Amino acid sequence: MDLSKRIGEHFAESAQLKTQAVTVLTEPLRQGAERMVQCLMNDGKILACGNGGSAADAQHFSAELLNRFEMERPGLPAIALSTDSSTITSIANDYDYDQVFAKQVRALGQPDDLLLAISTSGNSRNVVEAIHAAHERQMSVIALTGRNGGVMAEMLGQQDVHICVPHSRTARIQEVHILCLHCLCDAIDCLLLGVE
Repeated sequence: MDLSKRIGEHFAESAQLKTQAVTVLTEPLRQGAERMVQCLMNDGKILACGNGGSAADAQHFSAELLNRFEMERPGLPAIALSTDSSTITSIANDYDYDQVFAKQVRALGQPDDLLLAISTSGNSRNVVEAIHAAHERQMSVIALTGRNGGVMAEMLGQQDVHICVPHSRTARIQEVHILCLHCLCDAIDCLLLGVE
């Protein structure tokens, strides 16, 4: 096996997907950033959730808002729902793992808040349940998915935004997800700080 060639193929496939996906993702990313800024300007907060790599992405996004992205600014309110192991394990133990995010959304979410729901397949049951909970709380949802968007694509309303990476391979979808999150962070800063 030629590992050097294989590594090069990963880079090439990732770069090609990013170049192709920009035409599909630019508009939902713009809409998502505008919804997030509207939420923040209305004294709302962004709750983010996902599993595995998507949990890491939720935490990464929250850290960029709470601390800073590339420009100096006050911290912005964001909570990654995947970080509190005591809460997650108690909900999973007492109820069901499908409820680990939904119960947090019902407890913390308000109508001016927003849920960032991340799932490469769009079918993660606990993220789907979190979307149901967000809608119950009259919150908008930004869904970050891949493939065809799965179940999550079917449950989004007019107030929601769907950012769906047009690919079937999990690694490639996750690579574009992190780029999308950085685009959202940059757009939020530009809209809030007036940077051209």
